[in-house]
Amino acid sequence: MSAEPSSVGPAIELVGVRKCYGRQVAVADLSLTIRRGEIFAFLGPNGAGKTTTIKMIAGLLRPNTGRVTVCGHEMNMNGTPAKALMSYVPDQPFLYDKLTGREFLDFVGQMYDMTGEQRRDALKPLIERLALGEFLDRLTETYSHGMKQRVVLAAALMHDPEVLVIDEPMVGLDPRTARSVKDAFRERARAGRTVFMSTHTLEVAEAIADRIGILNAGQLVALGTLDELKARATREHSLEDIFLRMTETGDETVV
Repeated sequence: MSAEPSSVGPAIELVGVRKCYGRQVAVADLSLTIRRGEIFAFLGPNGAGKTTTIKMIAGLLRPNTGRVTVCGHEMNMNGTPAKALMSYVPDQPFLYDKLTGREFLDFVGQMYDMTGEQRRDALKPLIERLALGEFLDRLTETYSHGMKQRVVLAAALMHDPEVLVIDEPMVGLDPRTARSVKDAFRERARAGRTVFMSTHTLEVAEAIADRIGILNAGQLVALGTLDELKARATREHSLEDIFLRMTETGDETVV
């Protein structure tokens, strides 16, 4: 699986995206552009439509209307070129119980057409950074949630994707590993890669996100840098205050 990113255009673009489940509107005419080389935090209360949006970006769901592109490739019925340029990590890490962590990572590397040498070279720094060495050769059925999260993060990063889409990246991670993951995200952004993360951990978004989008009832109610959101919120000074205000009142989008 291989594809070249387009030399023009954003990392992720959603244009007029709408997704319904029967009569229920999960995402309502969402238009959003994620720049190359930025860390974007996607916030919202439970049921706001965040996971539905993420699954449309990852090609796991198709919108009823609208268009999703990743690095210039449309995520449609033939979404392989777009998927080859990205990694997706869901909020619940999935591994094959009867494989060791190392076997699972080797399998993922082969899916991305990495040679044995490329897989070994890519995994060496990730094993160290995510402290995988102590359990990597054990069956994954013995792993804690935090161990599973560290392995799926390694799997997502090993082929150096242009775009990383991740749902709740810090769940189950100890403080040291969480700090290492934040540093890895910053390094990727500096290298021109893009991180799109959905999180309920507002402190993480406040600490590392270049821009923040807040979704409420399927609609984007706020978008901007932390300073821009604070300027709009007038009296509020923390991201928590801004988040609570925007999701309670349905304030207009910050451009």
